[in-house]
Order: sequence, then structure tokens, then C-alpha cells
Amino acid sequence: MISGGAGGLGRALSDALQARGWHVTLLDRDISTIEPGETQRVIQCDLTDPGQLAAACTAAVGGRGVDLVIYNAGITQIGLFADSDEASHRRVFEINYFAAVNMARVMIDPVRQARGTHLAISSVAGFAPLYSRTSYAASKHALEGFFKSLRSEERAHGVAVQIAAPSFVATNLGNPQAQPDGIARPGSATDGMDYMTPEAAAATILRGLDRGRDMIPVGRVARLAWWINRLSPGLYQRLMESKIGRG
Repeated sequence: MISGGAGGLGRALSDALQARGWHVTLLDRDISTIEPGETQRVIQCDLTDPGQLAAACTAAVGGRGVDLVIYNAGITQIGLFADSDEASHRRVFEINYFAAVNMARVMIDPVRQARGTHLAISSVAGFAPLYSRTSYAASKHALEGFFKSLRSEERAHGVAVQIAAPSFVATNLGNPQAQPDGIARPGSATDGMDYMTPEAAAATILRGLDRGRDMIPVGRVARLAWWINRLSPGLYQRLMESKIGRG
């Protein structure tokens, strides 16, 4: 099951899994651009509505076990914190964090039944700072904290919890659908570097999934950011500011 399945990375993950022989269910608010198929089920759902989300997951599962849940849905917000408001900050959290948590709550038993895997799609901004993305980085830090903690709880049930952290994936370049409060579609930022295609990102994520890696940095920038931030957070912050904060 993949939340945000109509987006570029969600669709790439779905295609790659189906090529391996998996059956997938995609959840998204707008499913007009994707078609169901023999191995792909599509369910329309507002992921920020807990009732809708629970009903969609329950209908999709039908009492069966689920081998893999990918928490992929997300939005970004680009702009300085001083220019933002509380409502937009909460909106980012509703989609990036609370929708994933509510979905995990519904999927706990089906994943345990299959001794399956929860796979959260985070970001470099989930473990490191990112200029002009305060709400986005905060939501991804929260997402990682939740799933890292869930990992310890679910291990006793034979369940794996993994996190993938892409850098810049070109899913919506030229189609940001930006709103006045800075909220935009993920993968639409123009100040990134070393962009990956959704297909390349999906392939890296699934390799990490196969290898059972707890943390999967996705892309060259993500791998460098992971190590530099761990070894010298101050150096990382200066490099990030020089590349993004001041161009």
C-alpha cells in the first residue's frame, strides 16, 4: 500500500514493485491521472481525514495481511518562517506527519499479520536543517522520530520499520501548484541540486528495502549530507546555507 500514490515517486515505486510481481494499492486525494489494473488498485482518499483514511485502508486490506506500507504522501512549504503563518505550518504537519501516523495506526495489525514492513519516505530535511523549509523540515524530523521509535516497538512482532531519505527528486519541476502561503507540491523546488528522476529514486529505495537498511539515503547529495551532518553538523549547516540559503 502506497500513500500519495498518484505522485511521481509513488507511481515510480508502484511500477517498480509491480515489475517484481507485487500487487499494490495506491491512496491519494486526486486519482484522476492513474488507472487501476490487474495488479494495481486505486482508492480516492483525503489522507488528512482520519475517518476516510481508516475506511480506505480497511477496505483495501479486507482482513488480509499487508507485506509493505509506504508512507509517501507529502507536501513542501518554501519560504522564510518570519513570513509564514500558523495555519500553513499545521497544514504541512497534517499531511507529512499526522496522515502517516494515522495510517500506521490502522495498518499496525495487517503488517504484523504479514510480518511485513513500514517504509517511511522522509527527506534530507528529516535529519538535517534546510533553508526556507522550517515547517517541512520540522514535519520530516517528526516523521523520522516517530518511525524510529516505532521500529523498537514492532521488532518483537517480526515487523521491520525502514526510512528512506531522498535529496532532490524531480517529481514536479515546472508544476509546483504553489499557494500564497508557500505550500507547494513536493519535488517542485528550483533551488535544489543534483536532481534524481523518480524512477532512479525508486530503484535506490527498493535496493535499500531489499538489504534491510534502517536508513536509506537516496541520491549522492543525500549520502553526502548524511555523513557530513553526522560528523560535523556545523560544517553541514554552513555548506547548506552557501548552496541554498545564499545561492
